[in-house]
Order: sequence, then C-alpha cells, then structure tokens
Amino acid sequence: MKESDVFVLADRTLNKVVDQIRDDQWAMEMPPEFATRDPSRKVTLREIINYHAYDDAWVPDMLAGKTMDEAGQDNFKGDLLGDDPKGSFAKLVAAACAAAQALDDPERTVHCSFGDYPAREYFWQINGFRGLRAHDIAKVIGADTRLPHDLVHGLWDEISPHAEEWRAIGVFGPKVEVPEDADLQSRLLGLTGRQP
Repeated sequence: MKESDVFVLADRTLNKVVDQIRDDQWAMEMPPEFATRDPSRKVTLREIINYHAYDDAWVPDMLAGKTMDEAGQDNFKGDLLGDDPKGSFAKLVAAACAAAQALDDPERTVHCSFGDYPAREYFWQINGFRGLRAHDIAKVIGADTRLPHDLVHGLWDEISPHAEEWRAIGVFGPKVEVPEDADLQSRLLGLTGRQP
C-alpha cells in the first residue's frame, strides 16, 4: 500500500474518532498514561485535538514542497477548532487527504522543521502518529478502539522495520509483549509500547 493511501486511512480514522467526542468530553484532562510531549503538564482533550488540527493544517503546504517560512511560520498557531471543533477538524482532514491523494512523486522533498525528507519518509513519520492516536483517543473517550484492517496492515508495514530505531529516540515506549498468536492490531500496539 502506498504511504499516501495509509495517510488517508489514518487521517480519516482519526476524524471518525474525533466525530464521536461528546460535548462534555472536550475539557477532560488526559489520563497520565496518554503520551504527550510534556508529561509534567496536564492537557485537555481539546488541546490534543487542536494539536492534530495544527499538524494536519501543514500537510498541503508540506506536500507542495514549501518551506515553513514560505508557508508562513505562524499561519496555524492558536485555536484551529473554534465553535465547531468537529466541523473544523473535518475540513482540515479533508484538505490534508486531498493533498496526499494528489501527490504524484513520493520522492518529492518535504521541508520539515527538523530537516528535509522525501515525502515517503514524511508519511512514515505522520501516519503512525495519526493511526495510533485514533486508537489512543478512542480508548480515552470510551469509543471502539478497533482500527480498520487495511490501516493496521499499512501501519505495521511502515512501523515494524523502524520500530527499534524510533524507540531509541523516544518515539515509542518500551515494547509490550503480546502472545505470538495475537492479532496484528495487538502486535502493532505492543510494538509501539501500548497495552493491547
């Protein structure tokens, strides 16, 4: 499966989870086991979703080959969710997915804040983030945590060859052992330091 196809599956799956957030859940604090950049600071579910909105807002410009300076460093700062968080998020997902589907060269250079990468590798970095967070957020809000079969396979193919090097730089926590006959989603979660 092409990396751009995995991206679309992951982003749409995350959007479906966001669509299930109840009005009374947006202000909830994330539990301690929910991985964030700064574990010492309590964050709300709305802050987590706004960060994903921010990440998605960059995708069209990044895939177009723009640098962050060319796109505008401050373009997407602040509250991107507004009074209609689900609708606002869905629009950003739609634009990001359209950009991914329009990408005609997986080797096109993407200018990230931390370096230049081929689009294929950029997708590796962002696909797992979306797909795994769809699971994590679904768990927090009490929704179904099963990911689509094709998404699980796509993420496994992208993550498993690089899991240990990414774990070494702090992307994933310690591996969680699962039974050898566990389904692929359970193996993916264990590989990325999550309890299936």
